[in-house]
Amino acid sequence: MMKTEFIQGNMACVEGALKAGCMFFGGYPITPSTEIAEGMAKKLPKLGGYYCQMEDEIASMASIIGASWAGSKSMTATSGPGISLMQENIGYAFMTETPCVLVNVQRGGPSTGQPTAASQADIMQTKWGSHGDYQPIVLVPSSVQEMYDFTILAFNYSEKYRTPVFVMADEILGHMREKVVLHDDIKIVDRVTPKNNDSNNENDNMVPTMPVFGEGYKTAVTGLTHNEKGYPDVSAETHDKLVRRLSNKILENKDDIILYESKNIDAETIFVCYGTPSRTVKYTVDSLMAEGKDVGYIRLKTVFPFPDNLIKNLKASKILVPEMNLGQVVGEVMKYANCEVKLIGKIGGELHKPEELKEYI
Repeated sequence: MMKTEFIQGNMACVEGALKAGCMFFGGYPITPSTEIAEGMAKKLPKLGGYYCQMEDEIASMASIIGASWAGSKSMTATSGPGISLMQENIGYAFMTETPCVLVNVQRGGPSTGQPTAASQADIMQTKWGSHGDYQPIVLVPSSVQEMYDFTILAFNYSEKYRTPVFVMADEILGHMREKVVLHDDIKIVDRVTPKNNDSNNENDNMVPTMPVFGEGYKTAVTGLTHNEKGYPDVSAETHDKLVRRLSNKILENKDDIILYESKNIDAETIFVCYGTPSRTVKYTVDSLMAEGKDVGYIRLKTVFPFPDNLIKNLKASKILVPEMNLGQVVGEVMKYANCEVKLIGKIGGELHKPEELKEYI
Protein backbone atom coordinates (compact mmCIF):
# COMPACT_ATOMS: atom_id res chain seq x y z
CA MET A 1 0.00 0.00 0.00
CA MET A 2 1.30 3.46 -0.92
CA LYS A 3 -0.09 6.78 0.29
CA THR A 4 0.69 10.33 -0.83
CA GLU A 5 0.32 13.27 1.53
CA PHE A 6 1.11 16.99 1.51
CA ILE A 7 2.80 17.49 4.88
CA GLN A 8 5.59 19.41 6.59
CA GLY A 9 9.02 17.95 7.16
CA ASN A 10 8.57 17.40 10.87
CA MET A 11 5.46 15.31 10.29
CA ALA A 12 7.21 13.35 7.54
CA CYS A 13 9.81 12.51 10.17
CA VAL A 14 7.03 11.21 12.46
CA GLU A 15 5.63 9.03 9.69
CA GLY A 16 9.08 7.65 8.92
CA ALA A 17 9.75 6.80 12.56
CA LEU A 18 6.45 4.96 12.89
CA LYS A 19 7.08 3.09 9.64
CA ALA A 20 10.51 2.03 10.94
CA GLY A 21 8.90 0.57 14.05
CA CYS A 22 9.70 3.23 16.64
CA MET A 23 7.79 2.42 19.83
CA PHE A 24 9.23 4.97 22.27
CA PHE A 25 9.74 8.72 22.03
CA GLY A 26 11.34 10.61 24.90
CA GLY A 27 11.71 14.33 24.45
CA TYR A 28 11.32 17.90 25.61
CA PRO A 29 9.57 20.44 23.34
CA ILE A 30 11.92 22.88 21.62
CA THR A 31 11.42 25.08 18.59
CA PRO A 32 11.65 24.27 15.67
CA SER A 33 11.32 20.50 16.31
CA THR A 34 8.22 20.53 18.53
CA GLU A 35 5.85 19.20 15.87
CA ILE A 36 7.78 15.91 15.92
CA ALA A 37 7.08 15.50 19.64
CA GLU A 38 3.45 16.51 19.12
CA GLY A 39 3.02 14.05 16.28
CA MET A 40 4.54 11.18 18.24
CA ALA A 41 2.42 12.04 21.30
CA LYS A 42 -0.69 11.79 19.16
CA LYS A 43 0.15 8.70 17.12
CA LEU A 44 2.39 6.43 19.23
CA PRO A 45 -0.16 5.43 21.91
CA LYS A 46 -2.61 4.36 19.21
CA LEU A 47 -0.01 1.86 17.98
CA GLY A 48 0.82 0.51 21.43
CA GLY A 49 3.91 2.66 21.79
CA TYR A 50 4.95 5.14 24.45
CA TYR A 51 5.44 8.90 24.41
CA CYS A 52 7.17 10.39 27.43
CA GLN A 53 7.76 14.12 27.87
CA MET A 54 10.81 14.42 30.08
CA GLU A 55 11.82 17.28 32.38
CA ASP A 56 14.70 18.30 30.11
CA GLU A 57 16.89 17.12 27.23
CA ILE A 58 19.37 15.38 29.53
CA ALA A 59 16.60 13.11 30.76
CA SER A 60 15.20 12.77 27.23
CA MET A 61 18.42 11.21 25.95
CA ALA A 62 18.66 8.97 29.01
CA SER A 63 15.08 7.77 28.47
CA ILE A 64 15.61 6.63 24.89
CA ILE A 65 18.76 4.74 25.92
CA GLY A 66 16.77 2.90 28.58
CA ALA A 67 13.89 2.20 26.21
CA SER A 68 16.28 0.77 23.66
CA TRP A 69 17.80 -1.62 26.21
CA ALA A 70 14.26 -2.66 27.11
CA GLY A 71 13.81 -3.79 23.51
CA SER A 72 12.07 -0.83 21.86
CA LYS A 73 13.25 1.16 18.88
CA SER A 74 13.50 4.67 20.30
CA MET A 75 14.11 8.26 19.24
CA THR A 76 14.17 11.87 20.36
CA ALA A 77 13.97 15.20 18.53
CA THR A 78 15.50 18.49 19.54
CA SER A 79 17.38 21.58 18.37
CA GLY A 80 20.63 23.41 19.21
CA PRO A 81 20.40 24.06 22.98
CA GLY A 82 18.85 20.62 23.48
CA ILE A 83 21.52 18.72 21.57
CA SER A 84 24.14 20.52 23.67
CA LEU A 85 22.51 19.21 26.86
CA MET A 86 22.31 15.67 25.47
CA GLN A 87 26.00 15.31 24.70
CA GLU A 88 27.13 13.41 27.80
CA ASN A 89 24.40 10.82 27.37
CA ILE A 90 25.10 10.67 23.63
CA GLY A 91 28.65 9.61 24.51
CA TYR A 92 27.20 6.99 26.88
CA ALA A 93 25.04 5.66 24.03
CA PHE A 94 28.10 5.30 21.80
CA MET A 95 30.08 3.52 24.53
CA THR A 96 27.22 1.13 25.36
CA GLU A 97 26.40 0.57 21.66
CA THR A 98 22.78 1.60 22.12
CA PRO A 99 20.73 1.84 18.91
CA CYS A 100 18.61 5.01 18.87
CA VAL A 101 17.80 7.94 16.59
CA LEU A 102 18.36 11.64 17.28
CA VAL A 103 16.67 14.21 15.04
CA ASN A 104 18.06 17.74 15.22
CA VAL A 105 15.99 20.44 13.51
CA GLN A 106 18.72 23.08 13.61
CA ARG A 107 18.26 26.75 14.49
CA GLY A 108 20.59 29.73 14.78
CA GLY A 109 22.97 29.86 17.76
CA PRO A 110 25.00 30.06 19.96
CA SER A 111 22.84 29.86 23.08
CA THR A 112 19.13 30.64 22.63
CA GLY A 113 20.00 32.32 19.34
CA GLN A 114 17.27 32.32 16.72
CA PRO A 115 14.57 29.82 17.76
CA THR A 116 12.57 30.27 14.55
CA ALA A 117 15.39 30.58 12.00
CA ALA A 118 17.35 27.91 10.15
CA SER A 119 21.01 27.01 10.55
CA GLN A 120 23.50 24.22 9.88
CA ALA A 121 25.73 25.16 12.80
CA ASP A 122 25.26 21.92 14.78
CA ILE A 123 26.85 19.62 12.20
CA MET A 124 30.21 19.29 13.92
CA GLN A 125 28.53 18.61 17.27
CA THR A 126 27.63 15.19 15.88
CA LYS A 127 31.33 14.48 15.37
CA TRP A 128 32.95 16.22 18.33
CA GLY A 129 30.11 17.10 20.73
CA SER A 130 30.86 14.38 23.24
CA HIS A 131 34.30 13.49 24.56
CA GLY A 132 36.45 10.58 23.46
CA ASP A 133 36.87 8.76 20.15
CA TYR A 134 33.75 7.63 18.30
CA GLN A 135 32.43 7.62 14.75
CA PRO A 136 28.87 8.88 14.18
CA ILE A 137 26.48 8.21 11.32
CA VAL A 138 24.94 11.51 10.21
CA LEU A 139 22.19 11.76 7.60
CA VAL A 140 21.27 15.16 6.14
CA PRO A 141 17.94 15.39 4.26
CA SER A 142 17.18 18.18 1.79
CA SER A 143 13.49 17.53 1.08
CA VAL A 144 10.36 16.59 2.98
CA GLN A 145 10.41 13.23 1.19
CA GLU A 146 13.89 12.61 2.56
CA MET A 147 12.72 13.48 6.06
CA TYR A 148 10.53 10.38 5.74
CA ASP A 149 13.09 8.21 3.95
CA PHE A 150 16.14 9.21 6.02
CA THR A 151 14.33 8.72 9.34
CA ILE A 152 13.65 5.13 8.31
CA LEU A 153 17.24 4.76 7.12
CA ALA A 154 18.50 6.16 10.44
CA PHE A 155 16.63 3.45 12.35
CA ASN A 156 18.00 0.82 9.97
CA TYR A 157 21.59 1.99 10.45
CA SER A 158 21.13 2.22 14.22
CA GLU A 159 19.97 -1.39 14.42
CA LYS A 160 22.48 -2.75 11.92
CA TYR A 161 25.50 -1.12 13.60
CA ARG A 162 24.19 -0.80 17.18
CA THR A 163 24.84 2.91 17.38
CA PRO A 164 23.12 6.28 17.78
CA VAL A 165 22.30 7.84 14.40
CA PHE A 166 21.69 11.54 13.72
CA VAL A 167 19.20 13.06 11.27
CA MET A 168 20.29 16.68 10.82
CA ALA A 169 17.49 18.82 9.38
CA ASP A 170 16.88 22.55 9.87
CA GLU A 171 13.98 24.92 10.52
CA ILE A 172 13.24 25.47 6.83
CA LEU A 173 12.97 21.76 6.12
CA GLY A 174 11.10 21.03 9.33
CA HIS A 175 8.33 23.50 8.51
CA MET A 176 8.32 23.25 4.70
CA ARG A 177 5.35 21.41 3.16
CA GLU A 178 5.80 19.17 0.13
CA LYS A 179 4.26 16.09 -1.41
CA VAL A 180 5.52 12.94 0.28
CA VAL A 181 5.05 9.37 -0.88
CA LEU A 182 4.64 7.26 2.26
CA HIS A 183 5.69 4.09 0.49
CA ASP A 184 5.64 0.64 2.03
CA ASP A 185 8.19 -0.93 -0.30
CA ILE A 186 11.18 -0.17 1.93
CA LYS A 187 13.48 -2.42 3.90
CA ILE A 188 13.13 -2.34 7.69
CA VAL A 189 16.02 -3.66 9.82
CA ASP A 190 14.84 -5.16 13.10
CA ARG A 191 16.67 -5.79 16.35
CA VAL A 192 19.02 -8.81 16.41
CA THR A 193 19.11 -10.45 19.84
CA PRO A 194 21.48 -13.17 21.04
CA LYS A 195 20.82 -16.81 20.27
CA ASN A 196 21.30 -19.69 22.70
CA ASN A 197 21.62 -17.23 25.59
CA ASP A 198 25.01 -16.07 24.26
CA SER A 199 25.06 -12.30 24.80
CA ASN A 200 28.54 -11.97 23.27
CA ASN A 201 27.69 -13.22 19.78
CA GLU A 202 29.19 -10.89 17.16
CA ASN A 203 28.39 -10.66 13.47
CA ASP A 204 30.69 -10.04 10.51
CA ASN A 205 30.51 -6.26 10.95
CA MET A 206 32.07 -6.26 14.43
CA VAL A 207 28.63 -5.57 15.90
CA PRO A 208 27.65 -7.71 18.90
CA THR A 209 24.02 -8.76 19.15
CA MET A 210 22.07 -6.92 21.82
CA PRO A 211 20.34 -8.60 24.78
CA VAL A 212 17.05 -7.22 26.06
CA PHE A 213 16.48 -6.35 29.70
CA GLY A 214 13.87 -8.65 31.22
CA GLU A 215 14.37 -11.54 28.82
CA GLY A 216 16.69 -13.65 30.97
CA TYR A 217 20.10 -12.50 29.78
CA LYS A 218 22.82 -11.76 32.29
CA THR A 219 24.61 -8.71 30.93
CA ALA A 220 26.45 -5.72 32.35
CA VAL A 221 26.01 -2.28 30.77
CA THR A 222 28.45 0.47 31.68
CA GLY A 223 29.94 3.65 30.29
CA LEU A 224 33.28 2.58 31.73
CA THR A 225 35.77 0.86 29.47
CA HIS A 226 34.61 -2.77 29.54
CA ASN A 227 35.50 -6.24 28.27
CA GLU A 228 33.41 -8.48 26.02
CA LYS A 229 31.20 -9.52 28.95
CA GLY A 230 30.41 -5.90 29.75
CA TYR A 231 32.42 -5.79 32.98
CA PRO A 232 34.61 -2.73 33.70
CA ASP A 233 38.26 -3.16 32.70
CA VAL A 234 40.09 0.13 32.25
CA SER A 235 43.41 -1.36 31.14
CA ALA A 236 45.15 0.16 28.14
CA GLU A 237 44.75 -3.06 26.15
CA THR A 238 41.01 -3.37 26.76
CA HIS A 239 40.37 0.31 26.06
CA ASP A 240 42.31 0.19 22.81
CA LYS A 241 40.51 -2.96 21.66
CA LEU A 242 37.05 -1.63 22.56
CA VAL A 243 37.29 1.89 21.19
CA ARG A 244 39.00 0.82 17.98
CA ARG A 245 36.18 -1.66 17.38
CA LEU A 246 33.53 1.00 18.08
CA SER A 247 35.19 3.23 15.47
CA ASN A 248 36.05 0.54 12.95
CA LYS A 249 32.57 -0.98 12.82
CA ILE A 250 31.58 2.32 11.17
CA LEU A 251 34.75 3.21 9.24
CA GLU A 252 35.21 -0.26 7.74
CA ASN A 253 31.62 -0.22 6.48
CA LYS A 254 31.72 3.24 4.91
CA ASP A 255 30.78 1.89 1.50
CA ASP A 256 27.55 0.57 2.97
CA ILE A 257 26.76 3.79 4.86
CA ILE A 258 27.87 6.73 2.68
CA LEU A 259 25.25 8.13 0.30
CA TYR A 260 25.51 11.06 -2.10
CA GLU A 261 24.22 12.31 -5.43
CA SER A 262 26.17 14.18 -8.06
CA LYS A 263 25.95 15.95 -11.39
CA ASN A 264 28.80 16.62 -13.82
CA ILE A 265 31.28 15.37 -11.21
CA ASP A 266 34.30 15.86 -13.51
CA ALA A 267 33.63 19.59 -13.89
CA GLU A 268 36.23 22.31 -13.43
CA THR A 269 34.22 23.82 -10.56
CA ILE A 270 32.31 21.64 -8.11
CA PHE A 271 29.89 22.58 -5.36
CA VAL A 272 30.00 20.27 -2.34
CA CYS A 273 26.75 20.80 -0.48
CA TYR A 274 24.37 19.18 1.98
CA GLY A 275 20.94 19.77 3.45
CA THR A 276 18.56 22.55 2.45
CA PRO A 277 21.16 24.75 0.65
CA SER A 278 21.52 21.88 -1.84
CA ARG A 279 18.21 22.93 -3.35
CA THR A 280 19.67 26.29 -4.39
CA VAL A 281 22.90 24.63 -5.56
CA LYS A 282 21.07 22.22 -7.87
CA TYR A 283 19.01 25.03 -9.40
CA THR A 284 22.11 27.20 -9.85
CA VAL A 285 24.19 24.44 -11.43
CA ASP A 286 21.42 23.63 -13.92
CA SER A 287 21.23 27.32 -14.82
CA LEU A 288 25.01 27.67 -15.25
CA MET A 289 25.29 24.50 -17.30
CA ALA A 290 22.61 25.85 -19.62
CA GLU A 291 24.90 28.87 -20.11
CA GLY A 292 27.77 26.57 -21.04
CA LYS A 293 29.66 26.79 -17.75
CA ASP A 294 31.72 23.76 -16.66
CA VAL A 295 30.22 23.28 -13.19
CA GLY A 296 28.78 20.40 -11.18
CA TYR A 297 27.86 19.40 -7.67
CA ILE A 298 28.09 16.67 -5.06
CA ARG A 299 25.28 16.59 -2.54
CA LEU A 300 26.23 14.74 0.61
CA LYS A 301 23.33 12.73 2.00
CA THR A 302 25.71 11.26 4.58
CA VAL A 303 28.08 13.83 6.09
CA PHE A 304 29.66 11.35 8.52
CA PRO A 305 31.36 9.05 7.95
CA PHE A 306 32.85 11.59 5.56
CA PRO A 307 33.41 10.49 1.92
CA ASP A 308 37.12 11.28 1.90
CA ASN A 309 37.98 9.19 -1.16
CA LEU A 310 35.24 10.88 -3.18
CA ILE A 311 36.75 14.30 -2.46
CA LYS A 312 40.35 13.13 -3.02
CA ASN A 313 39.53 11.88 -6.51
CA LEU A 314 37.81 15.01 -7.79
CA LYS A 315 39.38 16.53 -10.91
CA ALA A 316 38.12 20.04 -10.15
CA SER A 317 40.40 23.07 -9.85
CA LYS A 318 37.99 24.73 -7.42
CA ILE A 319 35.50 23.41 -4.86
CA LEU A 320 32.79 25.68 -3.43
CA VAL A 321 31.10 24.74 -0.14
CA PRO A 322 27.86 26.60 0.69
CA GLU A 323 26.87 26.23 4.35
CA MET A 324 24.40 27.93 6.67
CA ASN A 325 27.19 28.56 9.16
CA LEU A 326 30.61 30.23 9.17
CA GLY A 327 32.46 27.06 8.16
CA GLN A 328 32.13 23.49 9.42
CA VAL A 329 32.00 20.79 6.74
CA VAL A 330 34.26 22.96 4.59
CA GLY A 331 37.09 21.97 6.95
CA GLU A 332 36.52 18.30 6.14
CA VAL A 333 36.58 19.10 2.41
CA MET A 334 39.85 21.01 2.82
CA LYS A 335 41.46 17.99 4.51
CA TYR A 336 41.07 15.83 1.42
CA ALA A 337 40.77 18.13 -1.59
CA ASN A 338 43.64 18.52 -4.05
CA CYS A 339 42.58 21.97 -5.19
CA GLU A 340 41.36 25.37 -4.01
CA VAL A 341 38.41 25.20 -1.58
CA LYS A 342 36.20 28.20 -0.81
CA LEU A 343 33.52 28.53 1.85
CA ILE A 344 30.28 30.28 0.98
CA GLY A 345 29.05 30.78 4.52
CA LYS A 346 25.73 32.42 5.34
CA ILE A 347 24.06 32.86 8.72
CA GLY A 348 20.94 34.62 9.96
CA GLY A 349 18.39 32.06 8.84
CA GLU A 350 18.13 32.73 5.11
CA LEU A 351 19.11 30.37 2.30
CA HIS A 352 21.75 31.27 -0.27
CA LYS A 353 20.34 32.89 -3.39
CA PRO A 354 21.39 31.68 -6.87
CA GLU A 355 23.02 35.02 -7.65
CA GLU A 356 25.13 34.75 -4.50
CA LEU A 357 26.45 31.37 -5.60
CA LYS A 358 27.07 32.54 -9.16
CA GLU A 359 29.42 35.25 -7.87
CA TYR A 360 31.94 32.54 -6.99
CA ILE A 361 32.04 31.00 -10.49
